[in-house]
Amino acid sequence: MADHLTVLTTIDSRDDAEELARSAVAARLAACAQVEAPVTSVYRWQGEVRMDEEWRVTFKTTAARYAALEAHLKAEHNYSNPEIIATPITHGSAAYLAWVDEETA
Repeated sequence: MADHLTVLTTIDSRDDAEELARSAVAARLAACAQVEAPVTSVYRWQGEVRMDEEWRVTFKTTAARYAALEAHLKAEHNYSNPEIIATPITHGSAAYLAWVDEETA
């Protein structure tokens, strides 16, 4: 298993995206989080195809902090079933990854 991860979620407002990012970093669940400009999401929900504007938040964290970050996102998110997807970081700057370790310790 990879030692470091990027974790992705989306949410329906910029303010909520920024608050998720801020709260996770403040709690040392992620070293940093990036809020990206609106994306258009097309998905099926409760039998209906929907299209909505969302903001993407990408967190940089360690595998050891993933469970706590996931729990935090579920607790703080306003969706009943939020997208939370983790991708392993297989390669990266040693100095940057050491910083991620320090900031999530």
